[in-house]
Amino acid sequence: MEIKTIYQQIGGDVSIRRIVDTFYPKVYENEELSPLFEGDMAEIKRKQWMFLTQLTGGGALYSEEFGPPNMRARHMLFEITPRRAQAWLKLMHETLTETGLLETDGGKALFERLSQIAPIMINSQ
Repeated sequence: MEIKTIYQQIGGDVSIRRIVDTFYPKVYENEELSPLFEGDMAEIKRKQWMFLTQLTGGGALYSEEFGPPNMRARHMLFEITPRRAQAWLKLMHETLTETGLLETDGGKALFERLSQIAPIMINSQ
């Protein structure tokens, strides 16, 4: 029996791109999160696509270009409060629901991982 990665379970690159393309317009419209995401949305989306690909087992794209993800350290420049972490996770939940991925085992597993990551990112009260 072959064990599939989350990446394979959710449909690979097409699904990762759907997540990123659905998620970031929400972030840029969100009052709590938009101040953290200034700059070129295309580049931010590209980095998130690479990160999610790696996180789900689709290849080490992020590490190949930027080194180990170590997302907490990379985000220390930004004030990430518990409220912001929850807002980010809520938008990711909405995204996975809208894309239909939360109905799949892979989508549920991805959200579980993201739910573990969000509180680790908090660096400010």
